[in-house]
Amino acid sequence: MISAQANPPSRFESVQVEWEDAPPATLKLYEDHTQTVLSRNLSPDIPFEYSLNPYRGCFHACAYCYARSSHEYLGFGAGTDFDRKIVVKRRAPQLLETRFLRPSWVGDLICFSGNTDCYQPIEQRLGITRACLEVCLRYRNPVSIITKSTGILRDIELIAKLSRQAHVRVSVSIPFIDPVDARAIEPFVSPPLRRLAVVRALSEAGVPVMVSLSPVIPGLNESQIPKILEAAREAGAMDAWMTPIRLEGSVVAVFEGRLREAMPERADRVIAAIKRMRNGTLSGGGVGTRMTGHGAAWASTVRLFNLCKHRLGFPGVPERPYPSTFRVPGRGRPC
Repeated sequence: MISAQANPPSRFESVQVEWEDAPPATLKLYEDHTQTVLSRNLSPDIPFEYSLNPYRGCFHACAYCYARSSHEYLGFGAGTDFDRKIVVKRRAPQLLETRFLRPSWVGDLICFSGNTDCYQPIEQRLGITRACLEVCLRYRNPVSIITKSTGILRDIELIAKLSRQAHVRVSVSIPFIDPVDARAIEPFVSPPLRRLAVVRALSEAGVPVMVSLSPVIPGLNESQIPKILEAAREAGAMDAWMTPIRLEGSVVAVFEGRLREAMPERADRVIAAIKRMRNGTLSGGGVGTRMTGHGAAWASTVRLFNLCKHRLGFPGVPERPYPSTFRVPGRGRPC
């Protein structure tokens, strides 16, 4: 549980503050006044070009989250600041519609949650993600969603309608099937069984749904892969994917600190296994290598994953339709 402020040193700050008696880490919201809402990705490691993140920072507090270090760009810390100082983009729906009205926009797929979860708890109050999805529905723009949250169930009818009129694929993140391990590393996320219920509900609503086992943490959760895949397929998942953990910058201190506090007897073994998978470091390397592991143990994990997927008969998620379904209301296609 998060009880006090705790942030590793920021790479951008020359002065660090250490609390003698750390105050509580309470939730605070900050307004984002940027004039754009879509981020463009040019990395070959990422399978989408455009992403939309209504929130920066994430209440879920997953120790391994690669987005933690991006909070330092805002002048915040990567620890409890990331977990409890949430930046919200209230104008995201309006900015998204403005982008759709540009002649240059032709209906590229937009990934919701390319950085932080678009269905973290504050979404239930603010509804920014829902409003953005409503814009996508009006314009019939294809969408991909990644989430750990049961909050997506609020919008299941909207997402199903968008899936029928355009294209939607949802990935539900379930790196652990063991609820104790999940609570230790992902302290404020719904338990794995509730996330599997999300998979089932989406599948029954006709929404193509996948399960993400990312991140795979050697020495900690790779043995859970068969059970996760079996449960995911039984719940109706059409596909599954995984990437290995990558710890860069200040994320290292957050993850290792949480691991040693929650699982002291396993910590050294897990850290050593990650280093073996990452060629002696904890980071993911550069572009082109950060999403893959190395060594015999990682190769064995990949074989296990692929064999289980093949045995369970995942059918795969259909590719997005071509030509694009995107339409400007009242105008038809933009080009």
